[in-house]
Amino acid sequence: MTTASTPALPSGITANIAAPRLLLVAGGAVRQIADVLGKFGLSRPLVVTDPFMVSSGLVQRCLEPLAAAGIAATVFSDTVPEPVDTVIEAGVAEFRKGRFDCMIGFGGGSPIDTAKAMTILAAGGGRMRDYKVPVACDQAAVPVIAIPTTAGTGSECTRFTVITDHERDEKMLIAGLGALPLAAIVDYELTFSVPPRTTADTGVDSLTHALEAYVSKRANPFSDALALAAMELIGRNLRTAYAEPRNAAAREAMMIGATQAGLAFSNASVALVHGMSRPIGAHFHVPHGLSNAMLLPAITRWSVPGAEARYAEASRRIGFAPAGDADPVAAAKLVTGLARLNQDLSVPTPAAFGIAEAEWTAKMPLMAEQALASGSPGNNPRVPSAEEIVTLYREVWTGAPANA
Repeated sequence: MTTASTPALPSGITANIAAPRLLLVAGGAVRQIADVLGKFGLSRPLVVTDPFMVSSGLVQRCLEPLAAAGIAATVFSDTVPEPVDTVIEAGVAEFRKGRFDCMIGFGGGSPIDTAKAMTILAAGGGRMRDYKVPVACDQAAVPVIAIPTTAGTGSECTRFTVITDHERDEKMLIAGLGALPLAAIVDYELTFSVPPRTTADTGVDSLTHALEAYVSKRANPFSDALALAAMELIGRNLRTAYAEPRNAAAREAMMIGATQAGLAFSNASVALVHGMSRPIGAHFHVPHGLSNAMLLPAITRWSVPGAEARYAEASRRIGFAPAGDADPVAAAKLVTGLARLNQDLSVPTPAAFGIAEAEWTAKMPLMAEQALASGSPGNNPRVPSAEEIVTLYREVWTGAPANA
């Protein structure tokens, strides 16, 4: 049968909703950064960004309006693409040199995640591994104002940050209200210069956020509305943003969709794709969105039996299936549609990325253990064992479906 509306949630759902106090969403909105600080009585920011934002001059889009308002900002730009605990510690040392009353995370998900982790570590001390889930990280030294320059991670509006423990090669999920930005400025004009590969990877990341939030066991009516809206926007605009980087309408839609997806998964959590993705990033240094894309078709195919009606509705919203398709047909089209999307976006396989088969195979049991330890697989509609995760990692490598 087809679904005329959103498939029902399990009974007894309790929604605990968290979101930034202010979301400023508009083209050119970054010019209002001084006004945003002023609304909260803030005037001494530490801007956390990355070397490219500095060398390209893009960070000036943030610094110039601050200077014009008489606000002196210090820049910490030693962040790395996949945030690591040693960089967080260096950032906290920089933070403690000044009398900063806030941090501005400016850039992709990595600078924003770095700023979040810095304020949590600065508040509590110790080491970053002391804060990984299931620890609730609800304290922050100072608030974070997030300004994303990519449309994908949703970090500007989530209560999560992901940091690699360099000694253990483990991507740690850090969760709590301490990681939730006070405010976010969502300005799609900052994404015009994002290259196609990054546009594709962050776009699939945001699509994964929306899809996993929608099928998560922790889904609720608030997250559902945002996840469905995000899937529609991303499904209609991702290919265009990838092919036409200066297409303002597509860039704006992707930026809004990424923020909606971020709010959705922040309040419903992610699931198996993210649980399995983080170890790939930690061990093989695959960018987060790209590792999600590598996994998404296979994990979705395996998970469909656990929530067929929801996967079918997701397929319709993304645009893979028409409204009249029965649930089994629409859900099957979701799996094939995701695989075709990967082809259209030139998503490499693990082998094409440069990972050696022997290394991948050797790491599969440890990656499965780390995936389960993150807690994310427990939110999946179909919860796997460690052995099943190993089988799925093998399927992702070979491209041949494992036994359902």
